[in-house]
Amino acid sequence: MSDTVAGLLQVAALVLLLALVHVPLGDYMARVFTSSKHLRAERALYRLTGVDPQADQTAKSYAVSVVGFSLVSLVVLMGILLGQAYVPFDRDLPGMGFWMSFNTAASFVANTNWQSYGGESTLGFAAQMAGLAVQNFLSAAVGIAVAVALVRGFTRVRSGRIGNFWVDLTRGTLRILLPMAFLAAVLLMAGGVVQSFSDSTMDTLAGHSQVLTGGPVASQEAIKELGTNGGGFYNANSAHPFENPNGYTNLLEIFLMLVIPISLTRTLGTMLGNRRQGLAVLGTMVFLMAVSLTVLTAAEAGGRGQSAQAAGAAMEGKETRFGEWASALFGMVSTGTSTGAVNASHDSFTPTGGGSVMVNMMLGEITPGGVGSGIYGILVMAVVAVFIAGLMVGRTPELFGKKIGSRQMTYVALYTLTTPALVLVGTGVAISLGSTPGAMANPGGHGFSEVLYAYTSGANNNGSAFGGITVTSDFFQISIGLAMLLGRLVPIVLVLLLAGSLAEQATVPTTAGTLPTHKPLFAALLVAVILVLTGLTYFPALSLGPIAEALA
Repeated sequence: MSDTVAGLLQVAALVLLLALVHVPLGDYMARVFTSSKHLRAERALYRLTGVDPQADQTAKSYAVSVVGFSLVSLVVLMGILLGQAYVPFDRDLPGMGFWMSFNTAASFVANTNWQSYGGESTLGFAAQMAGLAVQNFLSAAVGIAVAVALVRGFTRVRSGRIGNFWVDLTRGTLRILLPMAFLAAVLLMAGGVVQSFSDSTMDTLAGHSQVLTGGPVASQEAIKELGTNGGGFYNANSAHPFENPNGYTNLLEIFLMLVIPISLTRTLGTMLGNRRQGLAVLGTMVFLMAVSLTVLTAAEAGGRGQSAQAAGAAMEGKETRFGEWASALFGMVSTGTSTGAVNASHDSFTPTGGGSVMVNMMLGEITPGGVGSGIYGILVMAVVAVFIAGLMVGRTPELFGKKIGSRQMTYVALYTLTTPALVLVGTGVAISLGSTPGAMANPGGHGFSEVLYAYTSGANNNGSAFGGITVTSDFFQISIGLAMLLGRLVPIVLVLLLAGSLAEQATVPTTAGTLPTHKPLFAALLVAVILVLTGLTYFPALSLGPIAEALA
């Protein structure tokens, strides 16, 4: 079987699996967040924490809860990382340094999972489980909660209330993420992913002994992919054979990254009471994904670039277990879902391939985006699209029966400016420092791409990296850490304020002049708006990096 046929079959199998679960999982998640009933375990947890599950929150109260919970999580995780030498299963490893612990805690709390350390040589089992894996669940649940709160903003009338964050957080964790992660961990173990609580010493063929780091890998790998987190147990991430042993586990991990973001489009349509709206959003996401995958696969499998042409293939930095097609698919999905996991070195991608995965993140990671963040990200872009359409016809813009006025557009404008500002300012400051060239593994356009990629990944809550750059200095630890926190929390606050402003309105009746947002025409407009905004914002920076390298 040729590589092309095998790659196409892999894509077809993935599409089939996602199609099978899209409706049942999407409808199930809609029931989870619209049900008035609480599970016994949930009621016990509410009593223990003093939460009134019947109390609805305003947008400001909801936002304070999200930010407060995230900051407390940041402090707790930093404490675990700093003091890991004093907890069980520490593997005789010392605690992290202060600024690295800040960077790591910010990363996992923000659902970014950027790693400036090697997991197997830095962290013990307790820090991996009680620290990182717990945040993998909670940060993903926060994203789902915010997305659901925004949808409630469209569905509620003159209430100003968008739900209860603590209830949404609890339900997302207990009813969705935990059971799905448990099943995924079992399937990963069946495929050969390690799950243990000890290291192993083996005799090599040369007669020497070698320590192989074991650990609770499958359980962490499951929520790493399912929650679009991306932080690997090992430094090589999903290129490591203990995390991703074969083609079966590789396909399963890609499926896990996509299953919740894709199914949330069905949840959106179900909660809005118009499933065609969910299909329009899904169609937009799928079109952008298909274009990205085509460009990335053509770049990697086509062997474009001087090095690839000289070698006869673009296999440098890729696992022979997976090859170019599977590496391209994994890279596209990882950067399109804000997961950041890798089964190949993005630093070794061709200039066009490396630029493609970077653009995936610059789009706002809405193809289909992270767990929850993809939905609220593309809905913000839909607000921009209806606003532009309203300007063209001289009509007050509406989306899902709610008017979009100056107040809503203020929140949306600030949302669309926040991440680019963090990326471009961070990159500009870093490049201006005399110490930065020493941290880059390559000169010229590729070296610039390494820095641009780092801040793009951090501010967009992705976490993958052009691995050539060294980011262990205090400057990079602090600046990327702040980019991750601000890139996560500021957009969330703006989305929640947008949701509250929408929930205060009455529903506008549909008339002959209402723009139908469930049809292909609007989906095409939405695609155009996303591409134009991204191009206008990032083209100059891309010209200095991957575009310049590709043209060299």
